Amino acid sequence: MKVTLRYFASIREAMGASSEVLETNAATLGELRDDLLSRQGAHTQALARGKAVRLALNQVMSDESALLLDGCEVAFFPPVTGG
Repeated sequence: MKVTLRYFASIREAMGASSEVLETNAATLGELRDDLLSRQGAHTQALARGKAVRLALNQVMSDESALLLDGCEVAFFPPVTGG
């Protein structure tokens, strides 16, 4: 399936891009994250399991068990604090 990935804040800086379209066999957000981690490079550093990363599926905050659908949009961003 094809998904659009969007990266924000420090993750966007690490990835060197704000978005990309990806073909994946992942069924959930967690599987997608693991798929990206297996690609090495910037993905491994920016989305590492030890890092706090928030996820949104079609602009709705979601956990890693959320199911992906063809054509969906997935956003990755670090936790944000206000002041």
